[in-house]
Amino acid sequence: MRSPAPGISGITRRIFGRLVGGFLFMTFIPSAVAGFFLKILPVRTVEKNRFRFSSTDGLISWENEKEPYRLLVDGLVMKPQSFSYADIESFPRIEQVSDLHCVEGWSVKDLAWGGFRFKEILNRIELKPDAAYVLFHSFGTTEFSPKGQSHYIESFPLAELLDPKREILLALTLDGRPLPEDHGGPLRLISPHDLGYKSIKFISRIEFIKKERPGWWTLANPAYPTVARVPESRLRKR
Repeated sequence: MRSPAPGISGITRRIFGRLVGGFLFMTFIPSAVAGFFLKILPVRTVEKNRFRFSSTDGLISWENEKEPYRLLVDGLVMKPQSFSYADIESFPRIEQVSDLHCVEGWSVKDLAWGGFRFKEILNRIELKPDAAYVLFHSFGTTEFSPKGQSHYIESFPLAELLDPKREILLALTLDGRPLPEDHGGPLRLISPHDLGYKSIKFISRIEFIKKERPGWWTLANPAYPTVARVPESRLRKR
């Protein structure tokens, strides 16, 4: 993920510095080393709120408060559902190795993710006929609110989330361990064929909608398109 182009109002120097520093770091070291540091260094960039998550008891800690993690599924559904961390951990599990491609041009390869396919959500709800897109929401608020959007969001066509060729995963683990908060835990999306800003972290809500919605970075700077395909030359060879 990178910062919007210089001059975009509202993006703080602190956010810009963090992102540029990460870009320079990842650009000038081998991908294997970059992958190691990606897993151990904090990578939160635009979030204002800080929380901790315990995979042992499924609790989110906000400063002095704690609450159980819940994944809300609502919007164009017959009946909204709410899943606990234990619920989603019980979904049929998929393990896959995928690369993460930044819009800046660097990639981190061979990351071992574990989680479940989006069809597991559909297996547990009933959609309304006009549900065509899915909007993912993150925890907390961001330091900047582009066009009034105060938390991170990303949208995908429903058909794309269900396409096995796109290998989209709702990830719970990295290298066989519960996903750290700094890398998107408790739950994040992995979309290997899209640029990194589409792989939304800290998912707290899945909303079924009728029309496509621009994501947080697209609202911050239209240079970040809603459709953000990784060039074929950068994709893993099968």
